Amino acid sequence: MTAPAWKKTLANSYRKGKIEEIKNKRIEIIQENGETMALKKKPVTGMRDILPAEMQIRDYVLNQIKDTYRSFGFTSIETPCVEHIENLTSKQGGDNEKLIFKILKRGEKLKLDTAETEADLTDSGLRYDLTLPLSRYYANNAANLPNPFKALQVGSVWRADRPQKGRFRQFVQCDIDILGDATNLAEIELILATTTALGRICPGKKFSVRINDREILRAMALYAGFPEDSMDQVFITLDKMDKIGMEGVECELKECGYGEDAVKKYTGILNSIQNDAAGVRELGQALEGILPEGKAENLAAIMDTVSEVATAEFELVFDPTLVRGMGYYTGTIFEVSMEGFGGSVAGGGRYDKMIGKFTGMETPACGFSIGFERIVTILVDSGFTVPAASGKKAYLFEKGMDSVRLSQVIREATKERMAGEQILVAQMNKNKKFQKEQLQKEGYTEFKEFYRDALKN
Repeated sequence: MTAPAWKKTLANSYRKGKIEEIKNKRIEIIQENGETMALKKKPVTGMRDILPAEMQIRDYVLNQIKDTYRSFGFTSIETPCVEHIENLTSKQGGDNEKLIFKILKRGEKLKLDTAETEADLTDSGLRYDLTLPLSRYYANNAANLPNPFKALQVGSVWRADRPQKGRFRQFVQCDIDILGDATNLAEIELILATTTALGRICPGKKFSVRINDREILRAMALYAGFPEDSMDQVFITLDKMDKIGMEGVECELKECGYGEDAVKKYTGILNSIQNDAAGVRELGQALEGILPEGKAENLAAIMDTVSEVATAEFELVFDPTLVRGMGYYTGTIFEVSMEGFGGSVAGGGRYDKMIGKFTGMETPACGFSIGFERIVTILVDSGFTVPAASGKKAYLFEKGMDSVRLSQVIREATKERMAGEQILVAQMNKNKKFQKEQLQKEGYTEFKEFYRDALKN
């Protein structure tokens, strides 16, 4: 297609309001040497462009989350998106360490001709979550922070994962963490803050919080007769419960070579446990001598307190099969499931040993992360619209308006903005009807037209 023909087609499409046709048209750049270079319009695999309609929902959700967390006393912080490669590969992040976007050394440090391994080429990478950077941040700045420290961190993370619905290679995480508090008040506050936020964002959605403890997981496996060095393998199999069921877990454990008596005893205790605080206390009695003293009562007290004071409506259940894959969890773990989405929408737990990897001294730490992208996906799929505090108004002015008249329009818009109104000032298109339809999709409910001749208004 020649340049003049291309321009003519594009102009015709514009006049007809065919925005999608313009977006999907392959725009060719004619270079001086006559060759054609086509730039790629689509984002890199696993990344995506976000249109205004979704951005409104994202901004709304983010504001709700931040406002809720701040009301619980959490303080906003920020960490770099790039971390030392040694930190990212320190066996703290489980399978996420296989998904790191690694960054090449720069300048004279990058020696391609003498490099023998990948480690010779990279010295940093994009963060795969916010917990590891927070631990480094706290280790570096603890002397200037209150104790305990309640951190609120929102930011993008990157994982070289297989993209699918609600899962991308770049996505936003919303984390709250309490550092320096070894009591169960940390877990209680984290659960209350997160469920309050979810209740405000998705008031019509049912959700449940499942809770467990890594020490209880370990004690149940030892009670059943599994050897100490088999814990990781047993938990990997147990973590598949949602996909393969109890029978599948039983079969896989036998296939791994574990004795039938141990497997039967293990699945038997899993099937017999009540999913409330009373069930936790009963399990604690059964595991006496194996489970650290007070561990079951601590978890039961968390459940009792949360159930007593929570303002959001949700189900809180003890789930002895909950594992959570991150290698850094040391105690209480929790996960949130919501109707309309086949997976968790939030999760977290206690990680008392991670900060000690940086400082040499263990520091109690516990955190909860909302799956921001998954919540947004649920809302978009359900046709959610952002509640408007006040109507959005568009001032459309006629093309060719002189500066004196345009100044009058802008002054009027400024006056309304100062009164708290949201005002868009834009030039009126020839296809005014289509222009208004597009603006209505963005939430504009009122239009005011201004012409060159003020008498036409």
